[in-house]
Amino acid sequence: APASPAPAVPAGADLSLTQLAPYVSSNFGFYRIDTALVVPQVDPETWQLRIHGRVRNPITLSFADLLARPLVERYVTLACVSNEVGGDLIGNARWLGVPIRELLDEVEPDEGADQVVGRSVDGWTCGTPTAVLRDGRDALLAVGMNGEPLPVEHGFPVRMVVPGLYGYVSACKWVTELELTSFADFDAYWVPRGWSPQGPIKTQSRIDTPRPRNRLTVGPVTVAGVAWAQHRGIRRVEVRVDDGPWQEAELAPTVSVDTWVQWSWRWAATPGEHRLQVRATDATGETQTERRQDVVPDGASGWHTVRVTVR
Repeated sequence: APASPAPAVPAGADLSLTQLAPYVSSNFGFYRIDTALVVPQVDPETWQLRIHGRVRNPITLSFADLLARPLVERYVTLACVSNEVGGDLIGNARWLGVPIRELLDEVEPDEGADQVVGRSVDGWTCGTPTAVLRDGRDALLAVGMNGEPLPVEHGFPVRMVVPGLYGYVSACKWVTELELTSFADFDAYWVPRGWSPQGPIKTQSRIDTPRPRNRLTVGPVTVAGVAWAQHRGIRRVEVRVDDGPWQEAELAPTVSVDTWVQWSWRWAATPGEHRLQVRATDATGETQTERRQDVVPDGASGWHTVRVTVR
């Protein structure tokens, strides 16, 4: 049992609507984006994690060493930087693991070592700000997912999970090294390929129901979806119809600021073709921008728009 169990999912967090993504994503249905053409098969008996580089006390841990440490369990929503506006490369799960912060405290990074490079068994790298991993958020070396051992395709035996950062700068699967270095000295895998060295998750929202080109009937229609701003949290979600006034949606309860939140809004649908749009405001008061940006170099932006027909 974890030394620090995950908080209970509050009643009503999952609105259980058809077409609406469930609050907790299944292991099978959880999105998978990585560069591995063949999923690495790692023997936990021989697996090791080296934490080294610009540190005072480098350490090497076995899988048994890791499991012997106090484990914490947290709900964290992960998102891919290549997720388009309205896309589904995002999922929420209950992760079991060891706080990375505690391991970094033990190795004592040098003052200028502002980047932690996670290195996979297949050589893939990601660069995470050292300060983010030490600022108190639940950044984990995860060994479990939704009450089961970490699935092979999601990084068994160990992967990184960092609330608030896109996966390409934080979510190293099949991790075998954490090297302390600096952003000035090392570019991780995706950086020379045109992506930003820094990848904080942007505030986003999505309409899950109704779906584009759904044929609806006149009268009350439930518009619903999800919104996310990991480690900041969502303060407000608003919906508008055909450039009309923004209407505030109702937010479902959520476990923490590190997960997405479901929302719903009752629309008195009138006949004709209509355009539904959604936008979210995070807990800092910043509302997501209307400006459309592609996923390169640091994540897509813009309001998700769905066109429907009401008869």
